[in-house]
Parts: sequence; C-alpha cells; structure tokens
Amino acid sequence: MKKISLILVLFLVLGLAACSKAKPQAAKNPETQVAKVHFSKKYQVKSTPTLIFHGAMSNYHAEESLVKKAQRLGFTNNVIRANVDPDGKVTFVGTLKQNAINPIVEVNYENNIQFNLPKAGMYAVNVVKALKQQYSIKKVNMVAHSLGNMSVMYYLLASQREKLPTLNKQVAIAGLFDGVNLPGATEDMAEPKNLRLNEAGKPNKMNSTYKQLLQLRKLYSQTQLPVLNIVGNKADNSDGLVSNVSSESLKYLVGSDPNYQLQKYYGPNADHGRLTYNSQVTTRITNFLWD
Repeated sequence: MKKISLILVLFLVLGLAACSKAKPQAAKNPETQVAKVHFSKKYQVKSTPTLIFHGAMSNYHAEESLVKKAQRLGFTNNVIRANVDPDGKVTFVGTLKQNAINPIVEVNYENNIQFNLPKAGMYAVNVVKALKQQYSIKKVNMVAHSLGNMSVMYYLLASQREKLPTLNKQVAIAGLFDGVNLPGATEDMAEPKNLRLNEAGKPNKMNSTYKQLLQLRKLYSQTQLPVLNIVGNKADNSDGLVSNVSSESLKYLVGSDPNYQLQKYYGPNADHGRLTYNSQVTTRITNFLWD
C-alpha cells in the first residue's frame, strides 16, 4: 500500500465529515460485534440484492436516506448490513428473507480510510462471495458514494479474473474516477492538472488508477451494464471536493450512451457530503434501480 500524506487525510476529514452526519463509527457500534455469518439455512434469494458502499471517513449511516426512501416507497421490504473488518472478514447483521423484495445490503467498512484500492475491491468481492455462499445470489446492484466507487470498479476488475455474481445495475455518486485535487494525494489518487474531457468523456490526461480502469471498457461493452452517474456541481464545476470532470470521466469507461445516464445537481445540496441526503438524488436512484 502506498503511503498517503497526513495532509490528504486531514483534507478528507474536512471534506467528507458531512457524509457521516456525526454518527458514531461503525467499529464502535456494539450491534456490529454480536452478529455472525451463519450458513446453516442456505437458500436462494431470487430478487436482486442492492449493495450500498459509503465513502472515506464515513459509514453506512451516510446512505440511510436512500434506504429509508426505498422503504417508504415500498421498493424494498428487507435491509441488512454487511460489516467488513480491516482484514476483509464479513459479518452480517440481519438475514435476507427468501421472499425478499429488492433486498438492500448496507456495506460498512471498519477501515473507512482504505486507500489501497485493490484491497477495497477485495472487500467488495468478499461481501458478494459471502452473499453468494449463504443465499445463492447470481447478480447484484451496486450503489457507491465517493471513494466507495473504487470498491465497485475494482470488483469489476476482479470479475474479469474470476467468476463472480454479475453486476446488474450500477449507480455512481460523486466518483473520483480520474482522481481528486487535494494536497498530498499520491499519483494513483491525484487528479491530473488541467484535466479535460472530450465529447466521448475521454480524459486528456489519466492517472495510474484510471489507466488501470481502462480494462473495463471491454467489460462494459460486452455486458451492456446500465449505469447512472450522479454528479454534484456546488460551484465552479465541483461538488466541493471532487471535480465534475473527474466524476464524468466514467462515461468513457462505460462507452455506450444508451447504457450511461448522467444526472447533475446544482447548488448547496449538490455538495459532496450532502448528495446522499438530497431527496432529488434518492428519488432518482430508486427510480433507476426499481421503477
């Protein structure tokens, strides 16, 4: 794992603190310590589970607005949590029902400043493998905010090397696909200077992570995976932390316009940390996933 500057961590603390809304860290929540993964009642959940990944310096509470919206509209009747410890061990809180309607899995990382992106991808792989082992799932939806998007992208990279449940629909919120412009960011995390996109969404410059993600262009083309990209423009073509050009560079990876939808929001509620609490955003996501 590359060393991350203390300055970068401090900036992320300031920039992403709103994501947790001052909720307690999941690692300190006693509820996450008592549940264990049991495989004694293995059965198939036929409805596609939706996994939600939080960003850095955050936890599963940051995505609860989306979960509550889905429950209130009757889109889901089953919500559980997948707690992931720093070693990647998965512990479930709750059980997926055999007749679940659009079940939701809130993914919670105890190590919520995981800048080792392949390891973050391994966390996502472990969660899906545990769901597959216990519930025989064959496909999943994934929703991710901020750094959580890298868990999804590296899950897709892993799916090229081993047989994993298929990604059915993807929602990206405030993704830093071609980096973030913060002091102390290493080359694989830093946004290239003077970054621009052409009409196809192709960046004029790419950091090392984006170059690795180019492998996914073939996968997106073959699977025709529907993707919704949520971008916030608080001011100056940025959500206050991640530039719009970095977030919108996802388009070039997805490639096909019919499978790629961009939804942009403006003003104070388009702030990086507020996007997951924005009622317009949660409504758009629930409609994309289930309506």
